[in-house]
Amino acid sequence: MKRSAKVGIIAGLALAVPFALLAPALPSRKKRAEFDGRNFAHRGLHTPDKAVPENSLAAFGRAADAGYGMELDVQLSRDGLVVVFHDDTLNRVCGVDARVDALDFDELRGLSLCGTAQRIPLLGEVLELLDGRTPLIVELKTGPRNKELCEKTLALLRTYKGPVCIESFNPFIVAWFRFHAPWLLRGQLAQPPVEYEKAGFPKWKSLLLGNTLFNCAARPDFIAYKIGPRPLPVRFAELLGAMRFGWTSHDPTSERGRDAVIFEFYRPESRYKKK
Repeated sequence: MKRSAKVGIIAGLALAVPFALLAPALPSRKKRAEFDGRNFAHRGLHTPDKAVPENSLAAFGRAADAGYGMELDVQLSRDGLVVVFHDDTLNRVCGVDARVDALDFDELRGLSLCGTAQRIPLLGEVLELLDGRTPLIVELKTGPRNKELCEKTLALLRTYKGPVCIESFNPFIVAWFRFHAPWLLRGQLAQPPVEYEKAGFPKWKSLLLGNTLFNCAARPDFIAYKIGPRPLPVRFAELLGAMRFGWTSHDPTSERGRDAVIFEFYRPESRYKKK
């Protein structure tokens, strides 16, 4: 084989490897339509003073009434119900030293959100309240029963009349939806590697997650990256066609260069691009 041919093969492989690792799913215009150019209320339209707590029916009702899409978080109770709650533990929001998945739903229902009359809702209750009025971004939290959470969340989302997409920090949850619900818009949540290290992840895993190098499994339609500088592999995936979502915005300038924004504690326009 001639030297020039060998060089060509090596160059081709060098280009193919990052493409294979980072390429997104290239969502269709129809899949993008209801999410492109929208602002999504982070955990509902909750308030800084916690009078309207995050991930509460009150926060979701306010967001829908204001015309916003919204983002929410789901995980399983001990008895296998899909509840809407962000943290792994109840300490910050409910003042109880316990894991969410260590309590049955009846026990969780008895707890107050941020000292208010609001309670931890079921995903089904949120979907019923919203009744298809607004697009949803549903984040699936990582836990010991990921497959069960994926299956039960998908079953509930099938009942929602409005636009809905899923996202997760766990690329294998995103990959589950790739194979079991390819019609749903799906996204890879990510943040800079240093943030994973702060959370206790080993350096090697932080580098893989922070640079979205599991795209080869998940093939996300969008990457929802923490607002700030994005590493080269993420920008390369965007160049290849991944939608650009940003979280969590506290300033309307975050809309520049992004296809969707997850915001809190201010009131932007519901849409910042023409439909």
